[in-house]
Amino acid sequence: MPAAENHPITRRDLLRGAATGMIALALGDLQAAQPASKPPNIVFLLADDLGFADVSCYGRPDLSTPHIDHIAAAGVRFLQAYANSAVCTATRTALITGRYQYRLRVGLEEPLAGNPDVGLPPQLPTLPSMLKKAGYSSTLIGKWHLGVLPKFGPLQSGYDHFYGFRGGALDYFSHTAGLHRDDLWDDDAPIHQTGYLTDLLGSRAVEVIGAYAKSKQPFLLSLHFNAPHWPWEGPGDEAESVRLAQPGSGGNFDLDGGTQKTYQQMIEAMDRQIGRVLQVLDAHGLTENTIVIFTSDNGGERFADTWPFTGKKTELLEGGLRIPSVISWPARIPKNRTTNQVSISMDWVATLLAAAGAEADPAYPLDGVNLLPVLTQNAPPVPRKLFWRYKANAQRAARDGDYKYLKILDNTFLFNVVDDPLERANLKERQKDVYRRLVREWYDWNATMLPEIKESFTASFDGKQLADHFGAKPPDQTPDIPTPPEDQ
Repeated sequence: MPAAENHPITRRDLLRGAATGMIALALGDLQAAQPASKPPNIVFLLADDLGFADVSCYGRPDLSTPHIDHIAAAGVRFLQAYANSAVCTATRTALITGRYQYRLRVGLEEPLAGNPDVGLPPQLPTLPSMLKKAGYSSTLIGKWHLGVLPKFGPLQSGYDHFYGFRGGALDYFSHTAGLHRDDLWDDDAPIHQTGYLTDLLGSRAVEVIGAYAKSKQPFLLSLHFNAPHWPWEGPGDEAESVRLAQPGSGGNFDLDGGTQKTYQQMIEAMDRQIGRVLQVLDAHGLTENTIVIFTSDNGGERFADTWPFTGKKTELLEGGLRIPSVISWPARIPKNRTTNQVSISMDWVATLLAAAGAEADPAYPLDGVNLLPVLTQNAPPVPRKLFWRYKANAQRAARDGDYKYLKILDNTFLFNVVDDPLERANLKERQKDVYRRLVREWYDWNATMLPEIKESFTASFDGKQLADHFGAKPPDQTPDIPTPPEDQ
């Protein structure tokens, strides 16, 4: 059956579009779920640099996130969810393509830092472009960070509309990136607005959902918050924004700013806007057949709670990769459950395409898998084999079953991350066969990816920036081109 023609919304109104018939989709090793009689709407909520335990339903006792908790209570909370990378651009590449980010030049950026010639190729199939063929309209609100105009952007990569910022971070009040560069956009037009950024993103999301509700067209709304990424500014901290704009302040990468209280306020402000989104879905009768996902792009940064893990953003320790991840879909997913299914960011493309009855592009096979059988049918967890690398400090990691291979500089480890989530007991001598197998499998996988290159940027924290990183040096940009050891 041919896909229905897609009619994107405008700022003022949203034209009706015909929903397509449903097409069965089988992805990965998992059986495809049967699509609903009516395509579900999709609201994808993404936090930025949120630690694994930084919402109350994952254990943080000093803040209140009732609306994120509500999504978890209405559906499933993942206990073993991973990000594709320990920084944002690389994960966002995997999140929008459903494939390992290292297959693309932009995915080598950790993160993308000012190179105008690198970005997500517009011709590449993406989640919004593949959903469009199934009759969906789509809007990205918030952070992009996958390349800048004129070559790259959300509208060039499948989204019908965009309201947000293109770079890696934005001041919450001045809406500038760095000291002077404005970076707030409505589609491809730069705009100036006043207000706290988290609130502005939430208000636009409410407006867009209202327009989609009137059109009755299935939609994808990607609401990608800046929070709780630096600069450390809560809703009442405009004076901090003014301070950071002063010459000599260092801009919004404020190593001298922030407190636990500020960080808490940033998360709670995001949760309030998520509550507004849930409320407008309910007001329009959309809740039952809307998939709502909340997760983070990578592990937490300096103020984050990553318990029971160690490590943080830019590190392949569990704290840099493990993320909160919750999903609700009242029409299909039983409520108030947890799952030990190991998942990764790129799985959402396969899962959402299956839910929508949409097809992946066979020329670009997905690396992620469809999670719907686990979510909707209470199927047992499926074993996963996942791989990572990070250029700073020559980091490598692989997980298979309960075991994880980890390399940082010249130090190598084997951990059972289920029994030992802190990654303390190095089992590589006690479990030599497991260690050697995972190392070999990592090398075999890496040979199918683009090699690291000197030109790509990689971030890390050193001893001058974070006291708990004493002795750590700034990363050089030298690529690590590994060759397998003879005995492995």
